Amino acid sequence: MNNGSAGGGRLLDGNALFETIASSSTGAIITALLMTPMDVVKIRLQQQIKPLTTGECFIYSNGLMDHLCSACAQSAKNIPCEWYQRPNYFNGTVDAFVKIARYEGVRSLWSGLSPTLVMAIPATVFYFSTYDLLKKLLQQREFSGVAVPLLAGGLSRTIAVTVVSPLELIRTKMQSEKMSAVEVGQAIRNSIAAHGWIGLYLGWAPTLLRDVPFSAIYWSVVEVVRARLIRWTNRTESHIGLSALAGATGGTIAAICTQPFDVVKTKRQILLGTAIATGKAAPETGVISVMRQVMSTGGWRALWAGLAPRIAKVSAGCAIMLGTYDHLKLYFARRKLPLK
Repeated sequence: MNNGSAGGGRLLDGNALFETIASSSTGAIITALLMTPMDVVKIRLQQQIKPLTTGECFIYSNGLMDHLCSACAQSAKNIPCEWYQRPNYFNGTVDAFVKIARYEGVRSLWSGLSPTLVMAIPATVFYFSTYDLLKKLLQQREFSGVAVPLLAGGLSRTIAVTVVSPLELIRTKMQSEKMSAVEVGQAIRNSIAAHGWIGLYLGWAPTLLRDVPFSAIYWSVVEVVRARLIRWTNRTESHIGLSALAGATGGTIAAICTQPFDVVKTKRQILLGTAIATGKAAPETGVISVMRQVMSTGGWRALWAGLAPRIAKVSAGCAIMLGTYDHLKLYFARRKLPLK
């Protein structure tokens, strides 16, 4: 049975690698284009209620990755003020969509997207390519059942987070200050001199706590649900609708299971990012310390704050990404079949 992520028997070859890169990058672009307007509107509405102060950080999501951004001010030190600090005059979500498109241009619904895609697309391609490779490797080593996606999902996300974490830290600093390539290099050297190589991984542990369980759960659910949907619909392979449903289901379950870790990671990101942007000493941002801070304001319930909107965002993003990815992988696989 073809589960929708078909590939060749070999671990990696030129054609398979191209197909994975093409499928994942296309899926990433489509996901970002469809998901970003919702986050742009959310940020604009939040800014209307509680304006950001200089150096204060917020999370920008393009449907692929969460990116830390810091509010700017018009000065020699900081970059010019951007889309999120434009005058607000919205009466709700629909009103915000309409007015942004009408008065600022439709392109404003994708404000801030381009810089984040520079990192998000390669990171997504790397993650999906690593998952496919590890999945094939584990299957060849005679692993079977849910152990394959569980291990491949967790390991691929661990590798991806380890590669991306230093780049995201550098991007956060570049976004908050005008820095040349030479200054960026000097900032990296200073961080390594002061803290060692671990200084480039300040957000690594909390990110792993959320992303690795999420990935392991997500892929385990996806593979099981997709296989059952194929069987229940009497198909021999998946299609875009089944893959999208499997992706949404996996994303929903994984989001629920990892919500407390997401709250802690987001809080820690904002604390650390604000310290970097303002040049102040970093506060205590250990996982346990941040968890206590969160719970001190609302008890255990505070760790589940924002669950409903996160489920909506994650399930939609996962559905679009997996549906597109599997559809293109199957398209490439069918092109290889001999004509009858």
